[in-house]
Amino acid sequence: MTTHRLTPEQTAARTAMARDNVHVSFGQGQHGGWGFGMAVRTYRGDYASNGQFGWDGGTGTSTYADPDKQLTGILLTQVGMSTPDSARLIHDFWTTLYQAIDD
Repeated sequence: MTTHRLTPEQTAARTAMARDNVHVSFGQGQHGGWGFGMAVRTYRGDYASNGQFGWDGGTGTSTYADPDKQLTGILLTQVGMSTPDSARLIHDFWTTLYQAIDD
């Protein structure tokens, strides 16, 4: 479930869809691929490790596990994903969480 399963053609289509869509959150495929039922990070674009998996929900929820950092985080809000601010809130949550880790 936590392994990237998209073909190269599907990955190209996902990238084209996500590239210019501010409302598509990071967990919905902007930093990697898709497993069975969740996003899977396949490259390092910010703070999270390759292999991080989880999902950002349409109502402002976000949950991920990062096996490399031994980290699990859950954010529950009711702001919805109707504005760019919602995606920024989720991004800020994960940025703050990873910054709190003392490696």
